[in-house]
Amino acid sequence: MEFKGKAVATVICRLRKERGQSQEVLSGLAVMARSHLSMVETGDMLPTLPTLWRLAEALDMKPYELVKLMEEEMERADASVREGEK
Repeated sequence: MEFKGKAVATVICRLRKERGQSQEVLSGLAVMARSHLSMVETGDMLPTLPTLWRLAEALDMKPYELVKLMEEEMERADASVREGEK
């Protein structure tokens, strides 16, 4: 799994679970196939900008808030990798 894909996957999956939603529910709200959401959540596929926008709206957040959480997750993961290299 690619580094950025993992951060995206972690954030989307965490937010969905925090809201008590199934993949079926979130994918329906985001107007996407459940299989597509599953691939995003496993890091097998990076979402397009329109998909990120729909996911943010389905998660009741602004797109920039979702992207910020993903950026923070990438920074956390990067710091962990650097810490492990010491």
